[in-house]
Amino acid sequence: MAGPDKLYLQLLEADVFSGQYIKALTHPLTFQALNVPNALELSLILLLVAVLVVSLFRHWKLPAMLGYLCAGIVIGPYSLGIVPDIPQTRYLAEFGVVFLMFSIGLEFSLPKLHAMRKVVFGLGMAQVGLTVVGVVALGYLIQFFFPVSLKTAFVLAGAAAMSSTAIVSKLLSERLELDSPHGRQIMGILLFQDLAVVPLLIVIPALSEHAGHLTMTLSLAVVKAALVLGVMLVFGQRMMNRWMTFVARSRSQELFVLNVLLITLGLAWLTELAQLSLALGAFVAGILIAETQYRHQVEEDIKPFRDVLLGLFFVTTGMLLNPRVVVDHWAWVIALTVLPVLAKLVLITGLARLYGATTGTAMRTGLYLAQAGEFGFVLLANAGDGGYGLVPDPWLQTITASMLLSMLAAPFLIQYSNRIVLRFSSQEWMQKSLELHQVAQRSLASAKHVLICGFGRSGQHLARILDRENLHYVALDLDPDRIREATAAGDSVVFGDAAKRETLIAAGLLRASCVVVTFAEFKAAEKVLMAVRQLAPNVPVIVRTYDESDLERLTAAGATEVVPEILEGSLMLGSQALMILGVPVSRVVKQIRNIRESRYQMFRGVFKGIDDEQGTPENQLVRLHSLLVEPGANGVGRSLAELGVLERGVEVNAIRRRGIRGGDPSPETRLEAGDVLVLKGTPDALAAAESIILSKRGGASSL
Repeated sequence: MAGPDKLYLQLLEADVFSGQYIKALTHPLTFQALNVPNALELSLILLLVAVLVVSLFRHWKLPAMLGYLCAGIVIGPYSLGIVPDIPQTRYLAEFGVVFLMFSIGLEFSLPKLHAMRKVVFGLGMAQVGLTVVGVVALGYLIQFFFPVSLKTAFVLAGAAAMSSTAIVSKLLSERLELDSPHGRQIMGILLFQDLAVVPLLIVIPALSEHAGHLTMTLSLAVVKAALVLGVMLVFGQRMMNRWMTFVARSRSQELFVLNVLLITLGLAWLTELAQLSLALGAFVAGILIAETQYRHQVEEDIKPFRDVLLGLFFVTTGMLLNPRVVVDHWAWVIALTVLPVLAKLVLITGLARLYGATTGTAMRTGLYLAQAGEFGFVLLANAGDGGYGLVPDPWLQTITASMLLSMLAAPFLIQYSNRIVLRFSSQEWMQKSLELHQVAQRSLASAKHVLICGFGRSGQHLARILDRENLHYVALDLDPDRIREATAAGDSVVFGDAAKRETLIAAGLLRASCVVVTFAEFKAAEKVLMAVRQLAPNVPVIVRTYDESDLERLTAAGATEVVPEILEGSLMLGSQALMILGVPVSRVVKQIRNIRESRYQMFRGVFKGIDDEQGTPENQLVRLHSLLVEPGANGVGRSLAELGVLERGVEVNAIRRRGIRGGDPSPETRLEAGDVLVLKGTPDALAAAESIILSKRGGASSL
């Protein structure tokens, strides 16, 4: 018998948990026999399909997660069959869930839970609890007609209770609705759903045991989980901060990231040793690090690993879907898509009303959370035939398809949620009219007032300055708690979305002398700026931003003045230093005025260091770069104008020659060997200029 055929038979006959199986499965001839791509081919296939499909979904403004799912469907064993569904692929995909649970653990904090306790443990617990009870009860009733066990019904109930944190939180952020009444309720429910996954991941393995041992297995699983979690949290709490500080003192970013990976995967491995899930250990690792001062840094460092591996998880989830089963059972797929969405919509809307929300807020909450969620796929993957065998494969195919369709529909439900609410809720018209009436009432007595968009820290500081000068203002904000406190203190602030035209008109935009946008986020500021410019092109608009990266874009969008926090902080720091050093106040004031009038040109560009912020894309950052002109270089003896570097968007700030630094050299300045040029420009422009100046005589003088 040929080598590949022999190994193939050996694989089929081997015990799946034996060393013989692993040896046979990983042997190169086995891959040849099974027609399985090797590691490099598999990686290239996954990367190519993911990039193509996700690019399309981004172009259509749909979540990338849906693109990964569709990519998996296309290349999976039931469609094109490019990638086989083998244990190695599944196991690798679990790392995506590990890092997702780690991120959720990072977001888990007692102060946050305490602040949102009514929504999280009231509305969120009610939603998950009633969904689980309802689906299990339905499973009990239909078991006389369909072979549905209560274990299967419980797993399906857990999956049905979940909504997509990734889709909903992203769309809430893009729509500037995180601080709206329905946004706060939605985030509270999502937080409890994420927490509910932890006990579900503990219970599902126990449900796979024989019915006679179920109670004992469940009790043992709970005790084991309590012991493992207790030991980790008690002892880990004391050690984590010291250990993270020890690693951080090395000031090495790569060591810091390696340490985070070690902690995450190490605790995941420990919980798997205790026959619990990998995701549970990662969740604990996130909780432990969340209590340290390094939480935000860790969140940024781990994000690329989480997003890439989570994408792989969704690709492998899409591979589970058999399109033929969907076509053969299309009626069931449609029914299992529409009915759960409607049921969740009605349940969440009703619960939100019971907890005091208006009809419009309750309906929006229901519309945003009616779809299935990524953790539903996690639970089904664990409970399917590839996991603990609690959900039969034909059922898994149909349910996976219906969940995927509901998630595809989610962005459209959210996009048209306002129209749907206004269509079905007459009370919403009254609520909108009341809000606009309150805004108009506050602004009616004001003319030539300042309209403040956003009443956070910056907005409140501005309001105090205006009060001192007896200047009137009207502030718009979306945080009801902040508005209640501020109005009680006598501040002129009302509830309203500054990005909406009707709200701006009601706030007296056409009578305002100035508009100040205090949002730090570029997208939020741009949205308000566009609305203001459409309604009142001649009203001055001052916009706050974090640094210089968005200065030009906001100016181009119509901002009269843009105030970058970082640059203004540097300006104030410099002015205080000059005055302490004895520089006359008049000269300091003149310096400040000149720098502002030049739009901070003097501050544009810095020498990059290891610890610089990475928030702005590399090719958009203006930087300073020191360049030594070596003997024999193309630039020696030639002027800056002759070299043409100034035409490529590069400025020469200074030339240091024989230890003497001269600023702002003229284009006619000729370079000498040993000169050190201080160049300013984007990385691409700097690279082109460096190539021109340093290329050897006789080579290309331009690019």
